[in-house]
Amino acid sequence: MLQVANLVKRYNRIPAVDGVSFTVRPGEILGYLGPNGAGKSTTVKMLIGLIEPTSGDIYFDGGDVRKDWPGFQRRLGYVPEEPSLYPHLAGREYLQLVGRLRGMPRKALEPRMDEMLRLLGLWEDRHTPLASYSKGMRQKILLSAALLHNPELLILDEPFSGLDVNTAAILRSLLWALAREGKMILYSSHVLEVVEKVCTSVVILRKGKVVAHDAVESLRGLMQQPTLEAVFAQLTEQEDPGRIVGGIIAAMRG
Repeated sequence: MLQVANLVKRYNRIPAVDGVSFTVRPGEILGYLGPNGAGKSTTVKMLIGLIEPTSGDIYFDGGDVRKDWPGFQRRLGYVPEEPSLYPHLAGREYLQLVGRLRGMPRKALEPRMDEMLRLLGLWEDRHTPLASYSKGMRQKILLSAALLHNPELLILDEPFSGLDVNTAAILRSLLWALAREGKMILYSSHVLEVVEKVCTSVVILRKGKVVAHDAVESLRGLMQQPTLEAVFAQLTEQEDPGRIVGGIIAAMRG
């Protein structure tokens, strides 16, 4: 189980993440939601060890991850929002590099990554430099890299970005299958319709604070709203789209 307790990150005394707590249990897909600037990406970066929390704790299976970051990261798979890849490497070379950095033996790595490339439709482009890959192709490579070592915990930041409809459907089914196997999945996203279909429960942030943490159906009932999007708009105090659109049209005409 992943446990986040009172996590705080301040920049110049201003909190970007302010006392965030949640858990992700085996078999759970937890949606992590919030408007731009709510603290989602900052939380994710603290979880994977890219930035140091100002205060708070992160536990995995009861152990403090900061006492053994390498050990925790070996059990973690991560798909970032922005694909930061080595453009001169071919797709297969990149997966080979990631696998070797994770300490995977060649006998296990080679067939596994080749099968990933075939299944995700990248086999014909396996020797093509990543610089020439489309965004969707790069996203498939990142997903393959995150799954190569069969991690216990997956942290996904906008994983559907750039994927075609067919691959998105495959990814949704894959996430459900991984959850059934007992994997823990934290899914950070802006796309509420997908979150509503994929996630078992959600955390909603506003200005760095948790304003909701519950099952999707429970939140809809509690807030008396028909959709997760309506719940999100109410909890995060989103502005009325109609008013904004009307103002833009008026400004164009003026």
